[in-house]
Amino acid sequence: MSKTIPVIRNILEANDRLAEQLRTIFAENRLLALNLMSSPGAGKTALLERTLTDLRETLRMAVIEGDLQTNNDALRVAATGAQAVQINTEGGCHLDGSMILEAVKQIDLAGLDVLFIENVGNLVCPAEFDLGEAAKVTLLSVTEGDDKPEKYPLMFAESRVLLLNKIDLLPYVDFSLEKAAGFARALNPEIIVFPVSCRTGEGLQPWYDWLCEAVRTRQGA
Repeated sequence: MSKTIPVIRNILEANDRLAEQLRTIFAENRLLALNLMSSPGAGKTALLERTLTDLRETLRMAVIEGDLQTNNDALRVAATGAQAVQINTEGGCHLDGSMILEAVKQIDLAGLDVLFIENVGNLVCPAEFDLGEAAKVTLLSVTEGDDKPEKYPLMFAESRVLLLNKIDLLPYVDFSLEKAAGFARALNPEIIVFPVSCRTGEGLQPWYDWLCEAVRTRQGA
């Protein structure tokens, strides 16, 4: 144990320095960067597809996609017309600052309002790595269980927004929106909770309103 703790600390400290570089880049471009996190299959890419499509006339958005393998999600995002850059971690369970710095070089940041960073599907380590984002946004689908905030507390404690996705499936699963939101708020009283369905579009307007207001705040409008 005494040998591994310094190694982990050094990795996180090095990442924090890169995150500060990213924060400077985002600030210079008045860009709202959001770190989108969830377990695999919770609906991150589906949320992006809906958001990029529905707000394409309102916000200028781009996406950095993180996956172990394939460019499937980047292709889905690019089909909306948004800029998309794929990062393949080749087995890594999260994105880090060095990966984002390289990806940002491939994006035309001029005139962008929002940069979404879709992290690797994982409820554990993505929350530990600062990517210079303005906020972390977590998705939890109703098929996963309403106790996930209790079982994986760091991600929910660190997030500004929680989207409870796939509410169209509530009649078919044992999931309490109230319990899930309550567990999250016990960890983070300031967290904003949006019950949504990325398939039907139900509940997405409050998320869009929050996103637009966050952009206005970031740009000092």
